[in-house]
Amino acid sequence: MTQPETQTEVEATEFGGDEHPLVGIVMGSESDRATMDKAGKELEERGIAYEIQVMSAHRSPDLVATYAKEARSRGLRIIIAGAGLSAALPGVVAAHTDLPVIGVPLAAKTGVMNGLDALLSVAQMPPGVPVACVGVDNARNAAVLAARILS
Repeated sequence: MTQPETQTEVEATEFGGDEHPLVGIVMGSESDRATMDKAGKELEERGIAYEIQVMSAHRSPDLVATYAKEARSRGLRIIIAGAGLSAALPGVVAAHTDLPVIGVPLAAKTGVMNGLDALLSVAQMPPGVPVACVGVDNARNAAVLAARILS
């Protein structure tokens, strides 16, 4: 087994057989995994290799920045980022990469109006930091969009 070159390679779990991942799926908390796994399932059904990991824009900002900065050099072509509450993860990822970023706003137990807070946060990016936004908890649509971008 070869030694991973970066911290993000050590942390990420890859799916898709021998193919190099084209899509990175990141989420702000382990509690988001059940929802974000739907994106992975959709990508698997389409034969698109991906990697998935948990990283918080607030609790692990250096990891998020490193992941986003190294994504292109590691062969990723799109990043799907899911987060709830302040939903900062998609925007922070987009600030550190020129790859397309698809944001998935997630409804949180302590959030406002079943994910409206996260939806507004993901949709309202500052100029020059684009994030595509799908519906609340709609990780599957994020994967469908990623597949369309790749085609």
